[in-house]
Amino acid sequence: MSEENKAMVKRMVEAINAGEEDAAVDELFAPRAARRVKRLFAEFRSAFPDWQEETVELVAEGDTVAGRFKCAGTHRGEFLGEAPTGKRMEVEEVFFLRAEGGKFVDFWALEDSMGRMRQLGLISSPKR
Repeated sequence: MSEENKAMVKRMVEAINAGEEDAAVDELFAPRAARRVKRLFAEFRSAFPDWQEETVELVAEGDTVAGRFKCAGTHRGEFLGEAPTGKRMEVEEVFFLRAEGGKFVDFWALEDSMGRMRQLGLISSPKR
C-alpha cells in the first residue's frame, strides 16, 4: 500500500507541474477532500500561474505518505489579499496525506509562509 500511495503523490506533483491539477485531484482525492484541495489549488494557481513543485523526499508507512517539497512560482495574481508583486518565491513544504481505498481522504501541511511572504516583499526580514 505504501508504494501505491507514494505513486499517487508523484502523479499529483506531475499534474501540478503540467498545470493539470484539477483532473488529478478528481482522480486521486475522495470527493470531500477534493473540494477543499481544488479550492486551495485554484487560489494558489491564480496567484502563481507558473507554480511548480519539486519532490525532495517521500516516506510512506501504512496509509500515510509524508512528503517534503520545494514550491516555486512568480507572484502574478492576488495572494492572501495582497496585490501581485511580480517577485519569484521558492519555499519548502511538508505534506502528510492519508489514503483509504486508493484515494486521499485527508491531508495537512507545514509551509514556510514567512519565507514566502519575505521573498515576495510582503513582510520585511528581521534585523540582525
